[in-house]
Amino acid sequence: MKYPVKREGKFTVLLLNGEIDLNCSPDARKQILKYLNNNENLLVDMSAVEYIDSSGVASLVEGFQLSRGLKLDFALVGVSRPAMQVLQLAKLDKIFPIFESITDCL
Repeated sequence: MKYPVKREGKFTVLLLNGEIDLNCSPDARKQILKYLNNNENLLVDMSAVEYIDSSGVASLVEGFQLSRGLKLDFALVGVSRPAMQVLQLAKLDKIFPIFESITDCL
């Protein structure tokens, strides 16, 4: 699955959408890591995520860890209610930088 990408200021914005589960998370992971490995600051827009499971969360965690190692900015923006519930359950809402909108992050 392909995810839309755009540029906003110094960030690449990756729009995840639909269900980020065991079937789709490898594609999401591949996209996240691709932009970070290209030394791009990354915002992951999660406003259109309907569902995310542990494999999707693991992709976000891996991206966050890689960004820290590469000294790049990484944040989640517009996290949908279903995705936020999963992040809160895992206490990751306290770890990830999370913004209401791209404008808030910029």
